[in-house]
Amino acid sequence: MRSRPSGFRLYDHRRPPPASCAVRARGGGARQFRAGLSGNHGCPKRETGNLGRFKASLRENVLGSPKELMKLSVPSLVYAVQNNMAFLALSNLDAAVYQVTYQLKIPCTALCTVLMLNRTLSKLQWISVFMLCGGVILVQWKPAQATKVVVEQNPLLGFGAIAVAVLCSGFAGVYFEKVLKSSDTSLWVRNIQMYLSGIVVTLVGVYLSDGAEIKEKGFFYGYTHYVWLVIFLASVGGLYTSIVVKYTDNIMKGFSAAAAIVLSTIASVMLFGLQITLTFAVGTLLVCVSIYLYGLPRQDTTSIQQGETASKERVSGV
Repeated sequence: MRSRPSGFRLYDHRRPPPASCAVRARGGGARQFRAGLSGNHGCPKRETGNLGRFKASLRENVLGSPKELMKLSVPSLVYAVQNNMAFLALSNLDAAVYQVTYQLKIPCTALCTVLMLNRTLSKLQWISVFMLCGGVILVQWKPAQATKVVVEQNPLLGFGAIAVAVLCSGFAGVYFEKVLKSSDTSLWVRNIQMYLSGIVVTLVGVYLSDGAEIKEKGFFYGYTHYVWLVIFLASVGGLYTSIVVKYTDNIMKGFSAAAAIVLSTIASVMLFGLQITLTFAVGTLLVCVSIYLYGLPRQDTTSIQQGETASKERVSGV
């Protein structure tokens, strides 16, 4: 059994969480959050240590664990395939068709969660998943505009690519969740293991596609302050996503992403004067209702069943 890396002090998930980390919210949302912890009851594990301990942990878990590094390279490769398939599908399908079909990644993620993590979803939760899928489609819906530019497209190739992208999205997300929750290795170490392999994969792709321009102009040509800001925000978003996956699940990540789409659109309305359409309003309603339905606690019918059994026994005894 692997020992915990030195330099990290972790809360024991078998003990009750500290009062400062208690979830004070009541109702179905809080219960769903606690149910999504999957055994890690309490708040996220706090990690403390200095720079020396951090370096020691990196040597132990990154340089000294090539097997673990290879394990985390799987989702990196799958995500790379997903991104390329998404671009291929977008170039061979209409934007509206691509937008609708790509949202199938939401129920695909739920299916992978059930198959790979041996979890169960109630009928109401399945309904909420497909309702979320429809809501996201309506929120992002933009009517097709006529254009004079004729682009040769291969719909069969596009649908094949979108199917691969959807499957890769569901598999990679659930695989990463399984790796995160199957050991007590630090979340930050897991991120480093994953992104190291991701950097290698993307560097190979960059030099294969734009190697000549990189040699001529340099790797960081065109990196303005805005580009660095976008990179920073994307990095923070990736870390936040891994925290959501660690302490809830990939399905909840999909719900939070849908809520983020709605909020960003509302912000665009206030900041840039974007007009709200009927499809956006209906889609927003579906997203909100699906989030509420998914967070409802499951009904525990054991006590009712026991009461019915006892009453039947009393009747039969009479």
